[in-house]
This record gives sequence, structure tokens and C-alpha cells, in this order.
Amino acid sequence: MSETLLHVVRRYAQAFATPDGVARTPIPRLTIIRATGPSGLDYAISRPTACLVLQGAKQVDMGAQSFVFRAGDSLLINADVPTVSRISQASIAEPYLSLILDLDLSQLSELALEMKAAPAVAAPGVHQEPTDAEVGDAALRLMRLMERPSAMPVLQAQLLRELHYWLLAGRHGPTLRQLGVPDGQAQKIARAVALLRAQFAQSLTVDQLAATAGMSPSSFYQHFRAVTSLSPLQFQKQLRLIEARRLMRAEGRPASTAAFSVGYESVPQFTREYRRMFGLPPAKDTQLASA
Repeated sequence: MSETLLHVVRRYAQAFATPDGVARTPIPRLTIIRATGPSGLDYAISRPTACLVLQGAKQVDMGAQSFVFRAGDSLLINADVPTVSRISQASIAEPYLSLILDLDLSQLSELALEMKAAPAVAAPGVHQEPTDAEVGDAALRLMRLMERPSAMPVLQAQLLRELHYWLLAGRHGPTLRQLGVPDGQAQKIARAVALLRAQFAQSLTVDQLAATAGMSPSSFYQHFRAVTSLSPLQFQKQLRLIEARRLMRAEGRPASTAAFSVGYESVPQFTREYRRMFGLPPAKDTQLASA
């Protein structure tokens, strides 16, 4: 009986997953996530990614939208968007397992051109579909390639390209193609998002961001909100709060120092917005994380 993608991923994760459940692979852009129980909420600004859920379930919220991904589903994040996620179904006997591919935008552009694909369609930042059989098959052959190290230098790039091809050719294709348009709306918004990520502690106006995107302010605002579900100001606020939380949890900085580091001028304002986003004031949230 031939092995399934679940079997191969489970075996790799059992051997190589770190205590936090991340199993990095020698193949660039490919990572496995494993969890033996439901998780707490994870706040992140996600990059363009395809996630194949193989076992268990995960909930992902973006703005007012909520998605639940179960075994056999694929999650596509097609923009740098803020997400709140949690693993909702997992156990020691049947851990949550997913295969994560960070999408290669240049490869998508080349493939879309060669495929003479239909025009891209405007789409929100998170998209859900059943995993196409061809996508699962390409992912399985990519995983099994790691068992043949001598073949990896020869076949790795080819199989990664094939996996991108089947994602474009399958159910996610109409949404994914917008990432492959060199100067399309998604790429323009991505330029503004890159500026926000690099300078989130600075005061950036809509006019500045629109100029970076090469769009009029009104058009930029409309497309930014359509892709990310947030206004530019809300997006920057979430960037600041997520980074402040990291500074407090990972580096032990007090709330006031973290607040000023990410661009806040008022600690009370920072505390209010932090509590609104994470459900607890900064000190209590940090205390519980280190308990």
C-alpha cells in the first residue's frame, strides 16, 4: 500500500518537530506544524502562504471573517494580512498536522505568464478550498524527496515549481493569480505593506502609502481594505501591538518601554488598545505567558 502525504508528514514531524511544534525542512519555504492539543490564540501578520491541513483543525480569523480548516482543506493567504489563529482540534493520538509553503511570487509570475492564465480577480486575503489531488500529489513527492538527499539538488526546484503550478491551475488559481501580476493591485498593496512593516513605528499617512503603491489615495484606501480587511491605520496599529507583545514576552521589556519602541506616545493609550486586541492588559498578559 502506497504511503499518503499524511503518513510521510507525520513521520517527519515526529522525528524533527521542535518543542513548539515546528519542523523545518531542508527544502526552502516548506515547513511542517504539529500540535498535540488545542492551542491558544496566535496573533501574526502572515505572508503569502499555502497551508495544507492534513489532520485536526485550525481556526483563522481575519477582520470580521472566520474560517475553520479541517483535514483535506487548503488555506491560502494571498497577502500580508493580520490574522488571529488557533489550533482547535488536536490530541496526542491524532495531532494537528499541516504542511506550510511560503509562496514564491516570482515563480507565480513566471508560471502565470507561461500558462496564459485568465486575468486575476480581486479577492480577500484569506481563501479556503478543498485540497486539489494534484497539489497533494506534488506535495507528497516533494516530502519523499527529502528521503533521497542525493536527488534533492537535482529535483527540488523542479518539484517546488510543479507545486506552485498545481496551486495556480487548481481551485485556488483565480485568487492566486493576482499575486503573479507584476504591477497588479495585489503587488501595489504589497509595496505599501512592506513600507508599513519596515517603518511601523513611524507616522505614515495614506498619501505616503498611496504614493508608494503608485495609486491615488482613494483607490489605495479602497483596495487596501479589500485585501487586508483593515484600514492602513488599523493595520499599523496591529503591527505595533504584535511587535510590542513580542518585545515584552521574548525580551522582557516593560510595557512602557515596549510602547515607546513601537511608536506609541501615550502608555495609557497603548494599554487600552493592547487590552482591546489581546483581551488582557500588557502586564497580566506577559505574566500569564511566562507562568
